[in-house]
Amino acid sequence: MTGPLSRIGVIAWKELHQLRRDRPTLAMMLVLPVMQLLLFGYAINTDVRHIPMVVYDQDHTAASRDLARSMEATTFYDRVGNVRDHAEIEHAFKTGEARVALVIPPRFGSDVTRRRPTQIQLVVDGTDPQTVGSATNTAAALVASRSAERAVIEVEPATWYNPELRTAVFVVPGLVGVILTMTMVMLTAMAIVRERERGTLEQLIVSPVRSYELVLGKIVPFVIVGYVQVTLILLAGRVIFDVPFAGSIMLLYALAFVFIAANLALGLTFSTIARTQQQAMQMSFFFLLPNILLSGFMFPFDAMPHPAQVLGQALPLTHFLQIVRGIALKDAGLVHLTGELVALLVILGALLALTSLRFRKRLD
Repeated sequence: MTGPLSRIGVIAWKELHQLRRDRPTLAMMLVLPVMQLLLFGYAINTDVRHIPMVVYDQDHTAASRDLARSMEATTFYDRVGNVRDHAEIEHAFKTGEARVALVIPPRFGSDVTRRRPTQIQLVVDGTDPQTVGSATNTAAALVASRSAERAVIEVEPATWYNPELRTAVFVVPGLVGVILTMTMVMLTAMAIVRERERGTLEQLIVSPVRSYELVLGKIVPFVIVGYVQVTLILLAGRVIFDVPFAGSIMLLYALAFVFIAANLALGLTFSTIARTQQQAMQMSFFFLLPNILLSGFMFPFDAMPHPAQVLGQALPLTHFLQIVRGIALKDAGLVHLTGELVALLVILGALLALTSLRFRKRLD
């Protein structure tokens, strides 16, 4: 007669055997802790460095050039170019080329030489409050050290697009992309797997319905759901959190279609790998973690190491965050967002090709 410990051992062995057969779940259980360790320990860094900076030098003297080089030497700023006026600063901010602009006034060199008080301006893209604090504090510390050596130099900070540095202005537009990513990927993956579990997917395949009609019929409802979510988030952000919307809502809806399509394609890919709805949900949540951490939604993208930035560039959310924040907060137009749109189209094309291959292989 077997005892309780023996029976418990038999049940535990049976569960381990089933877990071993469930390879997708087992892989996620092993990979997820390592992935979290690498992301939190290596990729996530709130100490913002290498902030892209443009310089508006109205003095063109050795002193003004030395100041710009000194800011680069701190490693907090990466000089990406020069501009000729504030309009070019705005263009650089809207395209994402720069997040900080150093404005050096005329006669700066003369004032420094004669030890007269002078003032420089630091224009910062306020859509990311963490970047604003790091950029402003570093510039103030640098100028303070130079003032002790030479003339009295003051920093006049100017924060654009979010002068009050409200967190809601930064977070709410980003939530549009995060929620779309979570729902579009998970719902699509689970819907296809559910059809397979019920045995109705094969019936649809052998029916007179053409393949593209089947795919479009499956994804159109989710596209509608996606647009409803975008509208609800933007309305709630405006009414509840007083988040401004400065740009074109129609442009945002048009570009959001590419992002929604990319996530739907990814969900279809997951559906060809998962065997059950539970596995499809696990894959979706597994994919959501790097999106939140590496896209720039929670942590400054410029603060991440280069390998993490390369990985983040492969995520659709990274580019859509630039689009939705650019349109909503900066009144960015299509000309400013062309690079992000091209990146989304490339990702969408790659996902569609992968999905097509996976489906063909699965059906064969």
